[in-house]
Amino acid sequence: MSYSEFTLRKAKRDFDLTTVEAGRFLPQTEPIDPSLYLTESLIEGLPLATATGSEKARSELIISPILVEVRKILQRQVSLFSGEDFTVEPELGLSGVCDFLISRSPEKILIEAPALSSLKRKKLI
Repeated sequence: MSYSEFTLRKAKRDFDLTTVEAGRFLPQTEPIDPSLYLTESLIEGLPLATATGSEKARSELIISPILVEVRKILQRQVSLFSGEDFTVEPELGLSGVCDFLISRSPEKILIEAPALSSLKRKKLI
């Protein structure tokens, strides 16, 4: 089973997770002005990404520049991976390719833990 087959209900059941809907997940932070690079990337990329309606276009033209900016703000002490296989425990369904993955390690060649990932999701109708 791949990550894309996970649902919130399945993840909660299989990993004994609890949903917390109140409160903040991340600490309060001050807003940061986007760099000229990010501003120009989004000005050019947003119309293209929304016109095609393609998930790949949105990933490349909107999400990727934002994640590159995050890496820069964090003084390149995190790594960014795109389209990498992130099979952790196939028997638990933790396998597949992630759209994006951020690792707290500055290692750029191999994925090092801890990591956050963006997974492909099925559209619900």
